[in-house]
Amino acid sequence: MSNDLWWQGAVFYQIYPRSFCDSNADGVGDLRGAIEKLDHISACGFDAIWLSPFYASPMADFGYDVTDYCAVDPMFGTLDDFDAFLKRAHALGLKVIIDMVLAHTSKDHEWFKQSRTSRDNPKSDWYVWADPKPDGTPPNNWMSIFGGVAWTFDTRRAQFYLHHFLKEQPQLNFHNPDVQAEIFKICRFWLDRGVDGFRLDVINFLFHDPALRNNPPKDPEKEGWSSQFTKPDPYSMQHHVYDKSRPEGLVFAEKFRQLMNEYPGTMTLAEIGDDHFIQCAADYTQGHARYHTAYNFALMTGDEVTASMIRTAVETYEQSGGGWPSWSFCNHDVVRVVTRWGKKKGYDRQPAFAKMLMALLCSLKGTIFMYQGEELGLTEATLTYDQLQDPWGKYLWPEWQGRDGCRTPLPWDDTQTHAGFSQVSGTTWLPGAPEHAVMSVNRQIKDTQSVYLFLKTFLAWRRAQPALIQGDIRFIDTGDEEVVMFERGQGDDRRVCLFNLSDQIKTYPRFSSMAPIFGTTGEELPAFGYQFWG
Repeated sequence: MSNDLWWQGAVFYQIYPRSFCDSNADGVGDLRGAIEKLDHISACGFDAIWLSPFYASPMADFGYDVTDYCAVDPMFGTLDDFDAFLKRAHALGLKVIIDMVLAHTSKDHEWFKQSRTSRDNPKSDWYVWADPKPDGTPPNNWMSIFGGVAWTFDTRRAQFYLHHFLKEQPQLNFHNPDVQAEIFKICRFWLDRGVDGFRLDVINFLFHDPALRNNPPKDPEKEGWSSQFTKPDPYSMQHHVYDKSRPEGLVFAEKFRQLMNEYPGTMTLAEIGDDHFIQCAADYTQGHARYHTAYNFALMTGDEVTASMIRTAVETYEQSGGGWPSWSFCNHDVVRVVTRWGKKKGYDRQPAFAKMLMALLCSLKGTIFMYQGEELGLTEATLTYDQLQDPWGKYLWPEWQGRDGCRTPLPWDDTQTHAGFSQVSGTTWLPGAPEHAVMSVNRQIKDTQSVYLFLKTFLAWRRAQPALIQGDIRFIDTGDEEVVMFERGQGDDRRVCLFNLSDQIKTYPRFSSMAPIFGTTGEELPAFGYQFWG
């Protein structure tokens, strides 16, 4: 693997800075706090970091609504703090990619402030504006993911503006070449500072149908409604063929790749949210002229894990014609994996379940992304309505508490205030989950049976297994939905990987031509057991 392809097979650690570590006792995590804890990430054996947004923002969507792409929000520190973070990470051998939120800005961005003043100012066409229908209703039937219609009327222009998320996040008009040019300028600013790449937020949302055609409805009897909630929501009742994943997005991906090629050794991670996210991810990474790899939600859904779920997602991508894959079980937008897949059967409080899931994830073919706290086996926190900060959660309550349950502060030391996350005398931006205190870092580094020390051991072993980093993948039928088996490797360097998804003992014969090299060694696969043969 060349140095330029360092990201293929790498294991990334996602830092959500608000909840990682607070250095100045204001109840919110920051870059200086992140610097203090970089040794934790390095010591565990991660290869790289994905740093979630830290840009200047009014925080309507906690940094995913940007007012200045080239400035650090004072809440998180300064540009000097970012440079210090990057320097320290690189000194520890960690690559760093940063979140770029390109599809939309904050409504408080100077671009939007100017755009909304008139229909003929220099930035009047930098956002997606449209006249009302003759009856005063929005231009079409497009819906916002965060609830309600995707259009808000602005009295100054007497037009509607498009927003796929909050009304505070107006959509940039990427059909305008001036917008694209400014975005490339911003990306160069960070590449010149030394970042190793970008995670591109909702990148398939950049372009819309200029004719503003209505999205067609889904047939609930034939297709169902793809929604993470217990009831269908309006957004899930449409086929999103005109408001996102447009052909122009693939052309832009090729332009973006040309920019990245000017900075050898950098990479792009495309976040894909689509009705057909695996195929869409494949389209955006096809060949070597588009994004390097794509991040999709195929394994970040469902209320339990099965062998066919894992196999179907991986094989579908393998057959799609896409580029190098990326996989994750959770991030800052979804329920933590041990709760999402474990609560239904009571597995969520069993450390062995968390260990097995991490071994499974890190054995799949692709680049691996793990979310902060996953290395501790953290569960989803439960909050009351008055504790919620997420506007999406407030909108969906009580059907879903939103994204705050996975965003609570990381527990570093249960002997300290706020479990070591912050020394603030009052409350932190989100309350720490009481049950997380006993899962803190200081406890787990001393416990030989902890989730953290398991992952540290596993990642160290994995580094010496080229078959698990760069090898092909071939699934093996087990006839059991609770057992995942596949082979990784190339040529004669092969590894058979076996995982028990259940709390029951499973019996499998030994592989006559191989010997067990990691995990359990007998013919019995214990509850949540894993075996590697080579």
